[in-house]
This record gives sequence, C-alpha cells and structure tokens, in this order.
Amino acid sequence: MSAVTDPKELLEHLYWTAVRRALPSETLGAHLPAPPKGRTLVLGAGKAAGAMAYAFEAAWPADAPVSGLVVTRYGHTPPRPAGLAQRIGIIEAAHPVPDEASLDAAVRIHGLAEGLTEDDLVVCLISGGGSALLTLPVDGLTLADKQRINKELLESGADIREMNCVRKHLSRIKGGHLAAVCWPARVVTLAISDVPGDDVSVIASGPTVPDASTCSDALEILAKYAIAVPEAIRAALEEGTLETPKPSDERFQRNAVHMIATPDESLNAAAQEARRLGIETRMLSDEIEGESRDVGKVHAALARYAQRSNVGRSGPLLLLSGGETTVTVQPQPAGAVRGRGGRAGEFCMGLAHALQGARGIWALAADTDGIDGVEDNAGAFVTPDTLVRGAMASVKVSDHLERNDSYGYFSALGDLFVTGPTHTNVNDFRAILIC
Repeated sequence: MSAVTDPKELLEHLYWTAVRRALPSETLGAHLPAPPKGRTLVLGAGKAAGAMAYAFEAAWPADAPVSGLVVTRYGHTPPRPAGLAQRIGIIEAAHPVPDEASLDAAVRIHGLAEGLTEDDLVVCLISGGGSALLTLPVDGLTLADKQRINKELLESGADIREMNCVRKHLSRIKGGHLAAVCWPARVVTLAISDVPGDDVSVIASGPTVPDASTCSDALEILAKYAIAVPEAIRAALEEGTLETPKPSDERFQRNAVHMIATPDESLNAAAQEARRLGIETRMLSDEIEGESRDVGKVHAALARYAQRSNVGRSGPLLLLSGGETTVTVQPQPAGAVRGRGGRAGEFCMGLAHALQGARGIWALAADTDGIDGVEDNAGAFVTPDTLVRGAMASVKVSDHLERNDSYGYFSALGDLFVTGPTHTNVNDFRAILIC
C-alpha cells in the first residue's frame, strides 16, 4: 500500500466500516422467526430501535399481519425508506436521563404486551439506551426519583452492569418483567449488543430475559456509590419484594435470543478493511472497561511500545479496541461551570496527555451511536500536535481533565468528530494509527 496521506480520513473510514457492519438493515433480516398462528407483535427500545423497526418491516412478509411500538432517542429515527408501509409505531424519548415520554412509552408497550395467547409471537427489538428510554418505576418510586438515581449512577463511575442491576430492581418492565407480561406468548429477542461480553441481560437492562442479580446486589451497589432511595423502596429491596424473574422461571422456556450485531463483529470488519488496505492491524479487545482517562493512559503506553517494536518494518500499524469505559465526574467548586463531554472524549484527553506529543501517532475514539454522552459529537481525534495546538489555543488538557470537559478542549482544536445519529449502537470504537 502507499503511505497513509491523511491519517484522520483513514480513521474515519474505518469507523464507518465498523458502523455499517452493525446496521439493522444489513443484519436483522437473517434472524426473523416464522410467522405464528396468532398475532405478531413487535416491541422495542434503544437507540437503534427505529432503524430496527424499519428493517423488520422491510423483511417481514407483506401478507403476514404485524403491529407494535418501539421507542428510540430523540432525533434517532432514520428517514423512512421510500415505499415502506408503516406497521410499527415509533416514538422518541430522552436519553440518558428518562423523561415523561420514556414513561409514556413504557406504559404503552407494557399495555400492548398484556392479554396475549400461546399462539401469539412477540418480537422484541433491543439495543443500547433502552434502559432510559423504557422507564416504568415500581410502585412508590416517582419519575423524578428515577431521574435523580439515574443521573447519580451515570456520574458515579459505576459500570454498566452495576447501573443496570439497580435499574432492573426499580422497574416493572426491565430485568425480564416485559417477557413475563407477554407470557404465554413466545418471545423472540433480536438484540444489538453495546456491552462487554454481549450479555443480553445487560443490554437495555434485559427486559425480555431472566435476571440472575438480586435485590441484595442492588442494595450493595447503592451503598457503594452512596445513592439514596426512598425509605419504602429500600425496605422493599431488603425484604426482596422487588425481585426480578429468575432463569428457572418457566415463562422464559419457549423464548429465544438472537444477537444480530456485536462490538467484536464491527471491530473485525474495521480490521479486515485495514488489512485490505495493507495496514498491519492488532485487535486489543472488544471488552475493555475502566475509567476512560486511565484507559487512554494505558492505550498510550501500548501505542508507544508498539511504535518501538515496529521500528524497521515497512508501513503503518493499527491498534483497535472497544468496550464500555466510564467517567467519574470530578467535584467542582461551587458556581463553577461544569464540563461537557462523554467517555470517548475523556479517553482522548487521557491518551493525548499520556502521549505528550509522540510523533507519528494518530487516534480516533468515538461512540458507534454517534453521540458521546449527551453532546452532538461522536468522539474526537488525537494527533501528534494535539498538545501544541492546544497551547496555541490557550487550552490545557490537564485543566480540562479536571472538569471532565473533553468537548470544550477538542472543540477549541477543531478536532471533534461529528457524525449525527448512526442508527445503531455497538459501543466504543477506538483506533490508534502508528506511522
């Protein structure tokens, strides 16, 4: 291959290669069940739910009746393909903190699932983000309570399994409760994984699969991160009355789960494309977790080592990784302006700070759903002159790390990576190019 002439363009090309591998229009049709004797009901939640609904409608037999409802994030419903009849309703709600529309969606979906028979089929379209988008609090917990608890979990540094364990035990629809309502109908879950290990019970807090976690686990997590719940809810957790349906529950015996897209598949698609272009590629892992800035620091060490090891070889080297890191929001002085940004940007700040302007190393970290946290960027680029250009723009990466302000830092450099919603979600994409 010829030398890389524009590293940023190459990294962006590999990102879109990974995203295309996870688009519902490319993958969902191969996993459809046969039409049942009775009704077919499609329910769903997640950032990819709108695109999944369209893919289902396009692939489902035109003469087979179907109805249903899915909920996705505001602005994440793709344009309806020309000529595609609308048989599944799509509504939008807030993410990552639920709102009234999230509650309304959950109430409506819960109601549609009631009264089914064993001849009926429920197809559930599940993707990341469904936990916030599908919110139906247990009795005694208000939407305001759920919003506060969710916000505190997001800022605590809790990992996705911990957050979703709490969410399941405070919900009447997550943690297998939706499938229990659908019984005795058969439930087929088509899922896009956004979690390390592709554990379907963690994706969107597993509304259609049994839950092995317990009320005691939820209490331990609440205590670990000092998150308060109403006293009546704490008592219900202690008594075990908010327990979720377990794997031995007979209501799950006829059900099935199909993973239609995973982080590993998307990273491998990017790796194959890089190798096709003649770039030596090393896959680190699709399950990397931890504090974003620290993961960035470790990746910097790996990149430096790989660069030293690559001396004397011809051509560039690419390191790929995925997973789901976390950001612990740093306490700020009273009245201070809070930083903006998500885990991809925080990773990039940690990486740039640790690289200290190392020559010949470029990187892109971005969320595959197109949104890093709650901002309008998917992530950010790191270049060999990131810190130098930061100094010229009067911004210091260490200052921005202190206030979790990756958006402000990379915006000042013109290095935000903005894609808009991608209509899928297989978690973090990280690519480091060493030339």
